[in-house]
Amino acid sequence: MRMRLVKDNTNINFFGYAKITFGGSVALLVASLVLFLTMGLNFGIDFRGGTTIRTESTTPLDVAVYRNAMTPLGLGDVAITEVSDPSFAADQHVAQIRIQAQDGDEAVSTATIAAVEAALVSVDPAITFTAVESVGPKVSKELIRSAILAVVAAITAIVIYIWLRFEWQFAVGAVAALFHDVLLTIGIFSLLQIRFDLATIAALLTIIGYSINDTVVIFDRLRENLIKFKATPLRDLMNLTVNETLSRTIMTSGTTLVALIAMLVLGGDVIRGFVFAITWGIIVGTYSSVYVAKNIVLMLGVKRDWSKPTDAGPSGTKFGDANV
Repeated sequence: MRMRLVKDNTNINFFGYAKITFGGSVALLVASLVLFLTMGLNFGIDFRGGTTIRTESTTPLDVAVYRNAMTPLGLGDVAITEVSDPSFAADQHVAQIRIQAQDGDEAVSTATIAAVEAALVSVDPAITFTAVESVGPKVSKELIRSAILAVVAAITAIVIYIWLRFEWQFAVGAVAALFHDVLLTIGIFSLLQIRFDLATIAALLTIIGYSINDTVVIFDRLRENLIKFKATPLRDLMNLTVNETLSRTIMTSGTTLVALIAMLVLGGDVIRGFVFAITWGIIVGTYSSVYVAKNIVLMLGVKRDWSKPTDAGPSGTKFGDANV
């Protein structure tokens, strides 16, 4: 006996409120852009610059104790992570503390580092400081540039792949969905002022991959249906396609969200920004695959019979005026 999340005869009209769903996406994109331009992002140490202190102790590491000891110093963004390595001894507990560059300073001053060391020694007399490294503004700017290039390169490669596998209308729909997911994620980070660092960039790249995978599944089934149902109106065919892939979409997104929500609640502060970005991205990525990508393709129109070459001009001209 097989469990079914969606009945075989499910026929949800995903275009019933197209003006609200698609128009809402456009409004949220504009709002995200406004938030980014007005409030900006709460950049982490990776993009602001700062200092990394590596510590070692024979007593077990308690991140909360370290953080509470440093709070009175008013250092702003402080990230504390435990470093694990199979080569470490049983009583060798290593931590990495990253402190953002203070206003007007190239990096954290010697006096500030001394104050941090004194605060940590007060809660852990066995602690030693094995390394101190600074990240200056120049390195931070290079990281920002590299992060932007990574996101743009990922989207460009995906667009080329979709264009070669399907048609240019599908590529336009896919890239619109990807920009939708990335911009809405940046918007929510700007609104909530969640720390934006290299881990968040990794999350954005993960979101791009997840979203395009969901979109390709729908596009692939749509291409099959375009061959099978040549006389069915394109709008009805797209509704059929999304309904046919709905069970897969719910199972994939649902099971992924279960794990992510558990990590979001129990994972702690170190990975919370990364997990939140992926969780939000899964939600908007699933939404964009259903309500953004296919709406773009419907407006542009597609070739109906993939078994024959198009001899009446560019594909999509016959159905390019379909109403959304």
